[in-house]
Amino acid sequence: MLAKTIKNDVIKSLEEDIGSGDLTANLLPPDDVARALVITRQSGVLCGSAWFDECFLTLDPECKISWHAQDGEQIKPGQRLCEISGKARALLTAERNALNFLQTLSGTATLTRRYVNMVQGFDVKIMDTRKTLPGLRDAQKYAVRMGGGHNQRMGLYDGILIKENHITAAGGIAAVLEAAFRLAPEASVQIEVEDLMQLDEALNAGAKLILLDNFDIDMLSAAVQHTAGRAELEASGGITLPGIREVAETGIDRISIGALTKDVEALDLSMRII
Repeated sequence: MLAKTIKNDVIKSLEEDIGSGDLTANLLPPDDVARALVITRQSGVLCGSAWFDECFLTLDPECKISWHAQDGEQIKPGQRLCEISGKARALLTAERNALNFLQTLSGTATLTRRYVNMVQGFDVKIMDTRKTLPGLRDAQKYAVRMGGGHNQRMGLYDGILIKENHITAAGGIAAVLEAAFRLAPEASVQIEVEDLMQLDEALNAGAKLILLDNFDIDMLSAAVQHTAGRAELEASGGITLPGIREVAETGIDRISIGALTKDVEALDLSMRII
């Protein structure tokens, strides 16, 4: 499944960039060959090598790529990541697209790893959300896993998240949970609550996965104590890197961070013809 996604991502990216042809690369003779080296100028977590490879292999199936690091590995400034050899036109045409994938996904994995490292020692999962870059959901969720995080539902089709408007429209917490369990008995059902009273309603209605929306630290601690293991609790809303350890200390089961895939700073990588 991921292999098909990678191909589709790369085809769209190349079509967007190349259009009717790469005018600059076509200045070179078609049979010229070249070698290139990719290095990183920043430390981080490498991710996206399969997308990177596919960019070059789509344009030159005989292109050779040798990696010196693997997805999920920590990399450091100046480190050689891979070497590429193939037709010069293909290397130059694919360069930007390949680096875009590698930089963006490495940035996602790197940020995820920072959050994961901040909660070491606690039995808590760092979760992603659906706040992904358009068209790159599978890719970014893969990057979250490479950074040590965990994936929520992939989309609206494979899980239920009941929010305030759903509760109001359905006539209350008990009613909307009953409808969810009946509609999709095999799917993950999560309900968002805004205070301890709603938490109690959700527990009494059989909720097993509850999102605590914008609870402060004292409310999170109270929610964990009140729930006493009857449901899995997830903290969400306004949680930052400096404050995440305090959230983990409450005993919460999961922490969802939209910034993992939304506020991505691409890793600084460079490809050089050698």
